[in-house]
Amino acid sequence: MRISRVRDAIASVSPQTALVVGLISGSQFANHAFLVLLPPILPLLSSDLGVSIAMLGVALGVQALVNTAFQLPFGYLGDHYDRTIALGLSSVLGAAGAIVTALAASFPELLLGQIVLGIGIAGHHPAHYPLLSDATTEDIRGRAFAVYNFGGSLGFATPPVFITAVIAIPGLTWRHAIGILGLVGLAYAVVITAVFAWRVDSDITAPNVDPSATEDPLLDRIRSELRTLIAEPGILALAVLALFASTANWGITSYAVVFLTDVYGLSLGLANLTLTGLFVVGAGAILIGGYLTDRFGGGRVLVASFLGFTVLVSLIATRLVPATVAVGLFLVLGAVRSMAGPARDELTERLADQGTVAKSFAIVTIGIMLGSTIAPPAFGYIIQWTGVKAAFFAVAGVGLASTVVTLVVVAEFADAPRGTSAAGD
Repeated sequence: MRISRVRDAIASVSPQTALVVGLISGSQFANHAFLVLLPPILPLLSSDLGVSIAMLGVALGVQALVNTAFQLPFGYLGDHYDRTIALGLSSVLGAAGAIVTALAASFPELLLGQIVLGIGIAGHHPAHYPLLSDATTEDIRGRAFAVYNFGGSLGFATPPVFITAVIAIPGLTWRHAIGILGLVGLAYAVVITAVFAWRVDSDITAPNVDPSATEDPLLDRIRSELRTLIAEPGILALAVLALFASTANWGITSYAVVFLTDVYGLSLGLANLTLTGLFVVGAGAILIGGYLTDRFGGGRVLVASFLGFTVLVSLIATRLVPATVAVGLFLVLGAVRSMAGPARDELTERLADQGTVAKSFAIVTIGIMLGSTIAPPAFGYIIQWTGVKAAFFAVAGVGLASTVVTLVVVAEFADAPRGTSAAGD
């Protein structure tokens, strides 16, 4: 019976919906791969470019800050002008940034590559989510978001494995590996832009607002954007939630290997394999999260995910279990935290007012990016002064804060009608 329901659900999806979800999920894969190009090769970069790991951390921070700064401009472009242009510009710039990074012969050139890459990556959420929203019906949207996030998780997991494999080939270096990823990303950018321009209906690619609204003077536009922002407390609350959740998640991503090697004495190879497993298991769990979101609603899934995250990280931090069990707990943690993605996306899409979907996802993404900017230096400072176990207890504390914020969001906004996040609308 369950198999037949799945078969019927697949059969009910239109070819255009499948095309949009598939292409956008591939774009998410590319963008997430670009986000983690540098961490696997930081020691090599330090040696080749003659700069410290701290300075390379600055490059990562600049990338995140630029990414954050360009969220709303891309959101405005997608909401008011053309989503295909937003998608194409984002995709091309992200790939170009990866290519510049591969060619960098000095730290300033590397920094330039990360800036260009950050600008490009900034556009993928504001461009992707409105396209997914208009290409899908409400009954399958959670699963569409799950497929999309599945692609992103595989993107995170790919660069460490791919770069390591390329470097192992005699005569090839990290530059070849990143260059290949950049060129593949550029080719995909051209293909996806062309397909959306020529094969996808304008009902999906066109903005959801009256084009005449773009003729207002610039200052009036800015005031209008700020008024809209203030008028959507549900989206602002989700942005705060995204900030807490991203900080906790990037704390795990950044320092899981350090914890396993320093606290449990695992080899670097096994610790990195555990991190890869965390991403792979998480990719599969996203699909489960999409199903649960469609069945039970995003609010309940978010509460369960963050509560489970807090419990698991606290247990890992206590070091009460043997190393083999700790590795297993990290894999379970990857599953539990990943199920929150489709639920958060469903709430964002539901609480966004008509014509502001791109901007709403941009605002939530700002919270995500701020978390990814804060986590590495903040938890790194704790590790430096008090140890990695204390840092993991701090991560658990942020996870608990995420649970509390989720309960507030669910209590205040989860039952609001679709497209009405403002209390007085």
